[in-house]
Amino acid sequence: MRSSARRSYSIGSVQRCLQLLRLFGQAHSGLLAAEVAKLSGLPTSTVYRFLANLEAAGFVRYGDDGKYYLDVACFSVEQSALSHLDIRRLSLPYLRALNEHTRETIHLLVRQGARAVYVEKLESPQLPNTVSRIGISVPLYCTAVGKVLLAYLQPEELIRILREIEPKYRTARTIRSTQELQKQIEKVRKCGFSFDVEENEPHIRCVAAPIWDHSGNVNASLSVSGPAERMPMTRMRQLALVVQEAGIRISRELGYQGPVGPEAESKICAPSTGNGQVPKTALGEAIH
Repeated sequence: MRSSARRSYSIGSVQRCLQLLRLFGQAHSGLLAAEVAKLSGLPTSTVYRFLANLEAAGFVRYGDDGKYYLDVACFSVEQSALSHLDIRRLSLPYLRALNEHTRETIHLLVRQGARAVYVEKLESPQLPNTVSRIGISVPLYCTAVGKVLLAYLQPEELIRILREIEPKYRTARTIRSTQELQKQIEKVRKCGFSFDVEENEPHIRCVAAPIWDHSGNVNASLSVSGPAERMPMTRMRQLALVVQEAGIRISRELGYQGPVGPEAESKICAPSTGNGQVPKTALGEAIH
């Protein structure tokens, strides 16, 4: 299309809204309306009008701290692109094998600020099932995947995210303070997996493990979820090793060649062997 034609189709208000969304995409901890006005060069009154429309459409949300954050509609717009991301494509064989092996619901999530977004879900063939769906975001502090994502953040990033988190009771078992959350994060670092024992949804339990990318960062996590009646603690501990194995295999597919944690070769915490490979298990046989 010629540049003159592009200019004739340009709509100023749409361009400015897109400009604001780009600003939020570059911000790691949300933005105050005044910050948006300063960064965009727009009048504060104009910024409030745009933010109100973006909030009504689900592209941004207004937080309790007075800041605006990108909301799930942004993810929905990008969902078709996300379906082609390497992490989803390369994870699917392992997620399917995990789904068949456990007969429970399998999730793949990526971190988005202080929340995690579902990018894949494989339903359990059994009932009852979970109510999660692709595109929805969940808090980090009260979910197994969230605690995994927090555990592998760089120290300065973890401090910043913890300052943003204000634990709210979602169930009677929800973590009640950041101090308690930090204790759980330490446990995740030691064992390489995390539990959600009805902390996010009543009667739903979850086991999660990290996925490392080629650069050694953990921005994604996978999990097995199911009703408490099918997920006693003995089974959750058994599932933890299987979920870890899937996470390690996916990480290797993504090009990660480093260690999988300080205690990754422990028989208690992980299924890794001394040469960095993952031993054959029922899951490994199902994949290969």
